[in-house]
Amino acid sequence: MKKTALIVDDSPLIHNLLRRALEKCNYEVCGDARNGKEGVELFKKLAPDVVFMDINMPVMDGLEAVKDIKDFLGKAGGGSRIIMLSAVGDDEIVAKAQELGVKTFIRKPFNDYKIISALSMVE
Repeated sequence: MKKTALIVDDSPLIHNLLRRALEKCNYEVCGDARNGKEGVELFKKLAPDVVFMDINMPVMDGLEAVKDIKDFLGKAGGGSRIIMLSAVGDDEIVAKAQELGVKTFIRKPFNDYKIISALSMVE
């Protein structure tokens, strides 16, 4: 059975790049969200194996979405992995994400190798 991935990013270009890379790695993209609020809702419904989460998005940013997902997992169990996507080299944001339990980060722009590498770190 294929592993599933949820993509949470406000850029259609990023969705397309990630989808292609994930399909090469035998992942099925089970959901696409354009902001953190949609991402949290889809996460609860789809329970993906891995989540690619952008940091800067409208409505709800990636850090707030990660916190909501972690709170949900604390109540419901499960072990989904979150990979943060960032165009910003802001160490403070990375530190906040790490405090929330995120261990894997990909800087934009990225290539297939970075995606494969990140997946190997969370599997």
